[in-house]
Amino acid sequence: MNLASRLAAVALVSLLATGTAFAQTTAPAAKTDTAAPADKKAPKERSAESLECSKQADAKGLHGKERKKFRSECIKSAKAGTAAPADKK
Repeated sequence: MNLASRLAAVALVSLLATGTAFAQTTAPAAKTDTAAPADKKAPKERSAESLECSKQADAKGLHGKERKKFRSECIKSAKAGTAAPADKK
């Protein structure tokens, strides 16, 4: 047996042996645990001041930066105990 036929035989045996190594395995069993992972945060409860200021911003039709600025000032004044800020338009 010459060198070329030996290499061919080794290559053939290698392919047959590695074929089973790359065969698809069965899918892992699905998890039955329905509890939420600990790393997910629950949504933060919104305060009454925040909800009221959102309603006021909706009524004024504010969006984007203007809405954010209005809500920030409104919440600060509501927590301080004063009336909501006046519309500056």
